[in-house]
Amino acid sequence: MHSPSKKKEQKKILLAYSGGLDTSVAIHWLKEKYGCEVVAVTVDVGQSDDLKEAMRRAKAIGASRAWVIDAKKEFAEEYIAPAIKANALYEGNYPLGTALARPLMAEKLVEMAERLGADAIAHGCTGKGNDQVRFEVSIMALAPEMEILAPARDWNMSRDEEIGYAKEHGIPIPVTCDAPYSIDESIWSRAIECGVLEDAWAEPPESIFEWTKGADRSPDSAEYVEIGFESGLPVSLNGTTMDLLDLIASLNDIAGNHGVGRIDHIENRLVGIKSREVYEAPAAVVLMKAHQDLESMVMPKDMTHYKRTMEQQYADLVYNGLWFSPLCKAMDAFMDSTQQSVTGTIKVKLFKGSAVVVGRESPHSMYSTALATYEKGDEFDHSAAKGFIYVWGLPLKVASLASAAKNGNGVMNEIAVREESSGVCK
Repeated sequence: MHSPSKKKEQKKILLAYSGGLDTSVAIHWLKEKYGCEVVAVTVDVGQSDDLKEAMRRAKAIGASRAWVIDAKKEFAEEYIAPAIKANALYEGNYPLGTALARPLMAEKLVEMAERLGADAIAHGCTGKGNDQVRFEVSIMALAPEMEILAPARDWNMSRDEEIGYAKEHGIPIPVTCDAPYSIDESIWSRAIECGVLEDAWAEPPESIFEWTKGADRSPDSAEYVEIGFESGLPVSLNGTTMDLLDLIASLNDIAGNHGVGRIDHIENRLVGIKSREVYEAPAAVVLMKAHQDLESMVMPKDMTHYKRTMEQQYADLVYNGLWFSPLCKAMDAFMDSTQQSVTGTIKVKLFKGSAVVVGRESPHSMYSTALATYEKGDEFDHSAAKGFIYVWGLPLKVASLASAAKNGNGVMNEIAVREESSGVCK
């Protein structure tokens, strides 16, 4: 049923290999369908998997060669960094770990395909996932003449049928029917799908979490972390200067130990369906909260509010696979321009799954105790409030009077007369 007939030969297919079920089956399936050489390429963006074992498995399945490209530092500095500046959270929840990794992977795949003279690039994405769009749109932007193959979209097998296909053909896979979860990891997040999680009512079993501790296992006392920012990017943790990659790794461990970073929500996919998504993203959750709080302290009100609207549009672009679009690059430039004063230190309290900003300081702070205080030393001019409120509320007052009037003629004149007689307009 699932053994395809051979079609025209391809000299060489480069497969984006994750080591999971879909791409493991894809090696055998592509060789059988096209009678060609399959080269497996894994882009390392911080997966905790044993990548050497994954490469060994790829060769055992039938890949002619298997490569690992270490892109963790580039992922942190060129993909995660812009996302932090943009506070990029899709639908206010998802920190875009997978969505940010895919364009980087596509870039590395294109480079390797051109280097090896591959005729096509294949991925293991299904027909109802977001990643098929992210991979293919990115490849189209970077190598418009490159052929793209999507075996998991073509073979139309269920997950159980894939597992059966793997057993039938002796393909070593890291999942079983009893533990059918699909896992995607990067240093920015860990995404868990399938199995019991497809029931939107079912609570995620504790066994699926690896980066975060549940409330019963997390410490009974709070821990405080201080994150230093320069021009919008985190540069230190608890007073120790660190590069972004190391800071994220350290914060994943610290915050994850306190159960911080679990996300369970219904997500609107690009392809038009809703899906239940479970993530672990300790560092991302803490850094986004800290960065947003620091921005609120140092940025003017109008810029803060306008940027928030831009952030959602930015997150949508990244989620929808348009990282290499001109609009995304233009929005990066806007985000960069807002970060000049976003320098300071944020103190975050971690406890039993919560991350709460409890302190902040900045050399560019717009917060003034003298203006905010209700105690002695208050420098706010309270007498100015009456005139401000009058001018601010006058359009509402005029609209209300005009709406309530039975006779529209002369209503505005009556208002003017009342204001004149009260002395307000003098």
